[in-house]
Amino acid sequence: MNYIDQLPASVHHDEIISIHEEKKRWVEQDKKGFLRYRVPCDALGEFPAENVDFTGDSVQIGSGNEISAPDQQIVESHLRSFMPWRKGPFSIFGIDVDSEWQSQRKWQRLIPKLPDLSDKLIGDIGCSNGYYMFRMLPFKPKLIIGFEPSVQHYYCFKGLNNMAQQTNMHIDLLGVEHLSLFPECFDVLFLMGIIYHRSSPVDTLRTVFSSLQSGGTLILESQAIPGEEPIALFPEKTYAKVPGTYFVPTASCLENWLLRAGFSDVEIFYQHPMSSQEQRRTSWMEFESYSDFIDQQNPEKTVEGYPAPDRVFLIGRKK
Repeated sequence: MNYIDQLPASVHHDEIISIHEEKKRWVEQDKKGFLRYRVPCDALGEFPAENVDFTGDSVQIGSGNEISAPDQQIVESHLRSFMPWRKGPFSIFGIDVDSEWQSQRKWQRLIPKLPDLSDKLIGDIGCSNGYYMFRMLPFKPKLIIGFEPSVQHYYCFKGLNNMAQQTNMHIDLLGVEHLSLFPECFDVLFLMGIIYHRSSPVDTLRTVFSSLQSGGTLILESQAIPGEEPIALFPEKTYAKVPGTYFVPTASCLENWLLRAGFSDVEIFYQHPMSSQEQRRTSWMEFESYSDFIDQQNPEKTVEGYPAPDRVFLIGRKK
């Protein structure tokens, strides 16, 4: 956990270390639920990559000619242990991992609005398998910390980086609720696909605000409903079959949340309707996906009868 030494003095170092060690003991238990991901993660460390490229749509770790065909089969078997793959795509020793989300599309929408990442301290909240963290590396950040409480995603990222061997990014089993331990810490925070899972979204954004350094930037991406009015949908049980969804705002509602949380220079810079071109079932994600969440007779509605989702992108700054 070398990243702790690189954090500013304002951070609650001892508390973070205590939580980290507690979660480390938990995730390293010899129980089936942990071993199913820890074993392939460790095994992938036997295949350090000579060539990496994080500038293209597909994150490349190793090339096809670096390992033998039998080793390729071993690597693919380990990679499939992390199914379902939600974020990607990846190319790993010539093995194409076709994830559920075409995450490069989101990244392409972010690029025009990215702040300067060079030599910056960055947090990716809910980083999943680290696809976006890898995409940040060409911008030469000082350090990227991924917050990810999911054991599956945690070990998937560690397995990928066991091969990629990038030393300026780390993942920890932390959630957005732990940001209060990082006051005045980050230059840039990414909060993507998280806010509608929070029962108190404005309180969450205030915590995010407090963890940014003065002059820091938040990149926020969220599910949203269409409309001009600053309102939010509160689904009865699920939204697009997803439990744990609380408030699904319009873009203007989300803008107001950011302003009420203290952010300045708030800008909605992209909004688009979701589609099965961007989120779909693949051989690496065999469960239900976007087309299963939408009313087949009326694609403008979810299966519950709510407005079908848009995705909206905002940027806000801490003066």
